[in-house]
Amino acid sequence: MTQLSLKERFQLSRFFKGEKAINEPVTLNHRRIFILPTYRGLNFALLIALLLLIAFVYNNNLIYLLAFLLASLFFISILHSYKTLAGLILNVGHNNAVFAGEAAGFTVHINNPLDIERYNLQIKLEQTQSLTLKPYSKTSIILYSFTTKRGWHKAGTVTISSTYPLGLFRAWSPVQFKLKTLVYPKPANHELPFPQTPNAFVQQGFNQKGADDFSGLTEYHAGDPIKHIHWKAFARGQGLYSKNYGGNHSTEIWLDYASTPGHDTEQRLSQLCRWVIDAEQADIPFGFSIPGLKRLPAQGLNHTQKCLEALALF
Repeated sequence: MTQLSLKERFQLSRFFKGEKAINEPVTLNHRRIFILPTYRGLNFALLIALLLLIAFVYNNNLIYLLAFLLASLFFISILHSYKTLAGLILNVGHNNAVFAGEAAGFTVHINNPLDIERYNLQIKLEQTQSLTLKPYSKTSIILYSFTTKRGWHKAGTVTISSTYPLGLFRAWSPVQFKLKTLVYPKPANHELPFPQTPNAFVQQGFNQKGADDFSGLTEYHAGDPIKHIHWKAFARGQGLYSKNYGGNHSTEIWLDYASTPGHDTEQRLSQLCRWVIDAEQADIPFGFSIPGLKRLPAQGLNHTQKCLEALALF
């Protein structure tokens, strides 16, 4: 653990954002855990003060006893609030890329290595989730952060807290991880036809009926050949479609930024993103070209992901 200077220890940002972001597991200790009275705790302290004042005015030993009993509960709950978080180990897991406008999910692993049950834990990124940890147990939780634009999206500060046992104090620990995920452009809403490719070739022997090649998808109608059904789309729950075949069509397409319609860069990238997804779902080999990058026609998830990553970082 790195040592903090006196100035760093008293920086106000430590109470809300935590220390510098790291990729290593974080163990919660006295340096990372902060405790303050809740609204209920402040009212409880006011009650104790009022009881002491009454006991002093009327010289009543029973009221003194009650005030001291409540005061002891007040101060002991500080220790229990601290122990609820102390020793927990937080680490981050894998996260997947998303499209702009979707919520990015960040996996956080929580390990309780001690013989203490952790009650009323709350962990927050943008929304709060509650959990309880048994002794010597581990759990994983997915925290969501909403995205608005393409590129790298950073998660921000993960805060774990608890008001156990009496709700008089809130113990919390803000932790920063180097959490980020890639955000692809938002696919265009309108499904435009694939661009015509002048330099595409016709693959010989693509089908036994002649030089008929794949030309698109249409909704399935009774009587359509079963072998033309697009089973991949059906398996994804997207409906039942039939593959169309026609002569003089290319078995591959080129998706080129320069020939993509759109009023600005984001609209073009959005349309390219839609074409990449549609081509992958229709099993069409496609080439991909944007300024500074050109990928030869290919198929498969790896090819699709590389193209989407290029669009995200363009």
